[in-house]
Amino acid sequence: MLSMYEASIPVLKRTLTNLAAILKKGEQYADARKIEHAVLLNARLFPDMYPLTRQVQIATDMSKGAAARLAGLEVPKYEDNETTFAELQARITKTIAFIDTVKPAQFEGSESREVTITVRQVDLKFKGQDYLLKWVNPNVYFHVTTAYNILRHNGVELGKVDFLGPRD
Repeated sequence: MLSMYEASIPVLKRTLTNLAAILKKGEQYADARKIEHAVLLNARLFPDMYPLTRQVQIATDMSKGAAARLAGLEVPKYEDNETTFAELQARITKTIAFIDTVKPAQFEGSESREVTITVRQVDLKFKGQDYLLKWVNPNVYFHVTTAYNILRHNGVELGKVDFLGPRD
């Protein structure tokens, strides 16, 4: 039987690690073509969508939030003030470091743990399993995919393997 820990922590870490590699390719692309980093960091797929920087912030927020809430811990707060590739990489590193502190035993019973989050001043209530599978995972994948698509749309040579990462 797949545990809540196994369904969350390794998956989130892998996705964030892949996001870091995608961002590195974006930075290298900008450097090679003498494109100001801010051009890519502020790029959007559509005017009403968040820019690349915000996509990374949300993916890391979702990840650290899931690890904390499912383990019964306080969610770490970040400033959301990153403006460079290096700062985004540091945010991802910090998020993975936090996730690494959570132990499988802390997830015991989390599938039925009550989780309440506030989105646009509306409280959303979940059981832990639904929170992970129906809220966190789709959101993390959406924002990482959108970050990938922003960079790809702007010419960064990325492929499916960059999103999926190396096989273990």
